[in-house]
Amino acid sequence: MTTTPATAIILGTGLGRLTDEIDIIQTIPYTEIPNFPQSTVEGHRGALIFGKLGGKDVLAMQGRFHYYEGYAMKEVTFAVRVMYELGIKTLFVSNASGGTNPAFSVGDLMIITDHINFFPENPLRGKNFPTGPRFPDMHEVYDKELIRMADEIAQEKGIKVQHGVYLGTQGPTFETPAEYRMFARLGADAVGMSTVPEVIVAHHCGMKVFGISVITDLGGFDNPVEVSHEEVQRAANEVQPKMTEIMREIIRRS
Repeated sequence: MTTTPATAIILGTGLGRLTDEIDIIQTIPYTEIPNFPQSTVEGHRGALIFGKLGGKDVLAMQGRFHYYEGYAMKEVTFAVRVMYELGIKTLFVSNASGGTNPAFSVGDLMIITDHINFFPENPLRGKNFPTGPRFPDMHEVYDKELIRMADEIAQEKGIKVQHGVYLGTQGPTFETPAEYRMFARLGADAVGMSTVPEVIVAHHCGMKVFGISVITDLGGFDNPVEVSHEEVQRAANEVQPKMTEIMREIIRRS
């Protein structure tokens, strides 16, 4: 059976079980793909999944690559370049993140409306790829129509969603309370260690982008809570069925 996906999904920490909802046609471990980086973080299994979700052909990355793993930005975003060559037109990205907005709660889903790039390097640095202009406009990176659809679906399904700005930083340390407060003052509602590089490259390639963060911890408030990778995975795992329902329905309706 052949598959020709126009939609791809990048799954964040603790969110890999979305692939359980995919009618899988083929699974390719990253180790079998020439020049592909390898996931080294627990909760990122490391495979490309081809199949159907919401009745549509999809490609899913079960595990992403992070700058903090020691990869160069071109390696972190290499998979997005491959997606472009495979004909991907729409990219869904998910992540587990810390909430910097005091109105948020652990377990909230935050639809990403914009981002702040706090990485020390831009993934477009270097010779310009012909997929987009040298100086891409960044006014509407996250597709407004996909956001509208997500809001409509969430309302229909009774799923609580937040909207907000995601700030991407290099990690691998979780943020200090002072850093949480600083990021909030900069305009961020959530902070994490991924997503921004892939989204920048996807936008440069002309892809439509939809992003969603699972708020797995909160910091910078009166009673900051100590965070561990295991707790982040657990919190993400508990809420991912809601995220999956929204993504599946957007894909079905698109």
